Amino acid sequence: MEDKMIVDLYWERSEAAIVETEKKYGKYCHTIAYRILHNEEDAKECVNDTYSAAWDAMPPHKPGRLSTLLGKLTRNIALNRYLHDHAEKRYAPTELILHEVEEILPDPVSEDTADEIALKDAINGFLASLPQQTRIIFVRRYWYLSSVKEIARDLGVKESSVKVILHRTRNQFKEYLEKEGINV
Repeated sequence: MEDKMIVDLYWERSEAAIVETEKKYGKYCHTIAYRILHNEEDAKECVNDTYSAAWDAMPPHKPGRLSTLLGKLTRNIALNRYLHDHAEKRYAPTELILHEVEEILPDPVSEDTADEIALKDAINGFLASLPQQTRIIFVRRYWYLSSVKEIARDLGVKESSVKVILHRTRNQFKEYLEKEGINV
């Protein structure tokens, strides 16, 4: 089923929206949640919470890309779950990835919508400026939380190359945000 038809089902408040979302995006959402949580049952719960959050978001929101909305909802739900479950524990795989970027991202406490939009535009601008392979590596690591080993294997490059690219790209990203006037 096409995304527009699924969104229309949400707007009609039809329970078929959840069924169709599960068919088309269930595996996608589960992969995102599992990469963050590394626990099958927790990932399933997060995916179910994603469907509930999508139900609550539509209406009034009508997403341009349903996959983007579902990915963002799943990722945020799973990250919140992870942070809650690991508040006192340190250096699990997800914690290490988050630690890599925490010093270059602005303070997440800001609730200013204009700041969020500026950050979103800056991130999109930065990603658009990167060579394709660098962009893929950066997004795989920091959005999908893939391991360096997985990225290297999937792209057919050495792990050390992936690490160097990530290090350089993080530094470029920090400079880019500062140039855009976003305090890090």
